[in-house]
Amino acid sequence: MKCTLPALLVSLLLSFNAWAITLQDAKNNALVGEQINGYLAVIKSSAEIDALVTDINAKRLQHYQRIAQKNGLSTASVAKLAAEKAIEAANTGHVYQDKQGVWHTK
Repeated sequence: MKCTLPALLVSLLLSFNAWAITLQDAKNNALVGEQINGYLAVIKSSAEIDALVTDINAKRLQHYQRIAQKNGLSTASVAKLAAEKAIEAANTGHVYQDKQGVWHTK
């Protein structure tokens, strides 16, 4: 079951797009960034972006908890793996945080 963990994490990261502004739009416009802890951060705040990030992070937490429970891992370790996959999969122009906490644009 552990071999499907990366695929589940990637699908989670790409599946939240029910807002007026989609996650992809927010990433493409550098409004949000991927943190090293597996959660999104607001880069340029607005009510819509703040709400989008809050919603996505809540869903990510629930998903990380489910995956952790299924695989006997901690939620934090699942979130860290998800962060690595999200940063690795980020497109050019997307914002991400490095291990020192410094923000970069890919």
